[in-house]
Amino acid sequence: MAGSVPLASTKTSTPRNRSTRSTGAVKWILIGAALLVLIWLIVLPLAVVIIESLKKGLGVYVEAIRDPDAMSALKLTLLVAVVTVPLNTIFGVAAAWAITKFNFRGKQVLVTLIDLPFAVSPVIGGLIYVLVYGAHGWFGPWLQEHDLKVIFALPGIILATLFVTFPFVARELIPLMEDQGQQEEEAAVTLGARGFRIFWKVTLPNIKWGLLYGIILCNARAMGEFGAVSVVSGHIRGETNTLPLHVEILYNEYQFSASFAVASLLLLLALVTLLLKSWFTRKSQHQS
Repeated sequence: MAGSVPLASTKTSTPRNRSTRSTGAVKWILIGAALLVLIWLIVLPLAVVIIESLKKGLGVYVEAIRDPDAMSALKLTLLVAVVTVPLNTIFGVAAAWAITKFNFRGKQVLVTLIDLPFAVSPVIGGLIYVLVYGAHGWFGPWLQEHDLKVIFALPGIILATLFVTFPFVARELIPLMEDQGQQEEEAAVTLGARGFRIFWKVTLPNIKWGLLYGIILCNARAMGEFGAVSVVSGHIRGETNTLPLHVEILYNEYQFSASFAVASLLLLLALVTLLLKSWFTRKSQHQS
């Protein structure tokens, strides 16, 4: 009709626009809250470690790092990781392969046992080995008769670390291998491949990035474990102290700068682990 005002000339805010603005506001609120929590729980404590370790100067820092007890703790920490990570890798791959590729009685029991260290306190895990291998434990008298020492020695530390770290590789591989299914392995069988040849040629290439990711997580936990190792180590300076235990001893003796300096070594190892984890994650996403 002539002289009428077009309806399109009036602009109103549609429900969709209001919803978009609301969603954007919620997004930035959540991002800001997450950043505040990360700064409060992670960034600030890490900054305190660096600041306190250098508070009395670089000379005190270097002296604390070069202390024979600190070097012994570092060597023991790396030795325990070198022993436990390969053993847990072999177990994790074997367990994941058996659980995802075969049907057998007791499969669910095996899965439950793999998850057990996640549910049990590390201190309880260490106490279990004291009750089994300690002087008054089940095998204690036999070990003493044969001059074998497990508790308050390297074997006990390795056993306790194995207990708290063995789920990591298996738990990283099981969901991955379940998603991949068995089609490629079945095709390899029809072509005449058998046993380990199928694993090396078919299974391993498909899980290599997940396997490396699990190894890194296992190594990080092995180097930083405190509770279980504290129970079985005996806190013997220069012999059974790992880096976390050495940090605790220095702090309890009011050697704060030295304790933070040694803690910075753990921070450095954690940073290297984090960088490797990020690199493997990007590589896996790039090739997927």
